[in-house]
Amino acid sequence: MNETKAPGTYEVKFDASKLASGIYFYTLISGNTKLIKKNAATKINEYSIY
Repeated sequence: MNETKAPGTYEVKFDASKLASGIYFYTLISGNTKLIKKNAATKINEYSIY
């Protein structure tokens, strides 16, 4: 997702099935606020994002 949204609550589904296990970072930007978050993708039977 790389778009501007109106104020509200949103849900994004992230398909990590084609990614290697590892640590992935994502950025959320709102006005002058920028948050960088970290997710760990691990493969057991299916990929899980924590």
